[in-house]
Amino acid sequence: MNAANRERLGDVLSYIFMLVIFAFFAWPLLWLLSLALRTRREVFLGVSRFIPKNPTLENFTLILQSDKFIGYLYNALKLSCLSAIGCLIVALPAAYAFSRFEFKGKGAWMMAILSVQMISPLVIMVPLYRYMAAIGLTDTHFGATMVYIALAVPTVTWILKGSIDGIPKTLDEAAMIDGCNRFTAFVRVILPLSTPGIASAFIISVIGGWSQFLVPFLLITKESLTPIGVGIFQYAGTQNDSSIQLLAAACLVSVVPAIVAFLALQRLILGAMTAGAVKG
Repeated sequence: MNAANRERLGDVLSYIFMLVIFAFFAWPLLWLLSLALRTRREVFLGVSRFIPKNPTLENFTLILQSDKFIGYLYNALKLSCLSAIGCLIVALPAAYAFSRFEFKGKGAWMMAILSVQMISPLVIMVPLYRYMAAIGLTDTHFGATMVYIALAVPTVTWILKGSIDGIPKTLDEAAMIDGCNRFTAFVRVILPLSTPGIASAFIISVIGGWSQFLVPFLLITKESLTPIGVGIFQYAGTQNDSSIQLLAAACLVSVVPAIVAFLALQRLILGAMTAGAVKG
């Protein structure tokens, strides 16, 4: 087998592997869609039939007309966006410092920041809950947002550092020769040129915050403050089998925005994550 045939075979095997992975993750979503399009009567007949006999959008209509579920969606969007903004405020100066300054233990600090991601939130939630309760930050969006930020900052710092690494240091130096200090050079030069990376980090933070379950589940007990992930879990615990089609519709409504956002912006996200990997 010549090199061209080996390369073609490798491409075919790669596509087959990716297709299998796609099917593995897409199949549960397709079943959710199947359930969400069923009537209550058809749900009682069993779920062995994949394609509903009389598909309907009534379940989605009921979900989107429910003030409770709209409140869940609003809370999730609020927590996600606020935490993403706060994460950028913390991570941008840190990423700039790691990209532009040389100091003792720089590599060790970077690895220490990244290693935080290896710690499961479940490990720290019990002491964290006691601490948050002691300072009165349970049942508040502010307290949950602070935890969201702490969990997302390591990843966002690495993404932004890669983006800033791709900007030549000569631009900083030119700005400071023209009269800028380090801070104004950062604001006027680095931030505008880092816009794709910042946008990507913001999107990743929002998606991560949107999918959070454990943090709001433990820190928020008021239904009026509950985000969509916890809201669906609580709703599922109070319903019987006749509401499974509504639960499936609610799950799709909560999952689809994150999937659509990632698919639509995947080039931007991947570009920012690989920025700075190649210089020259």
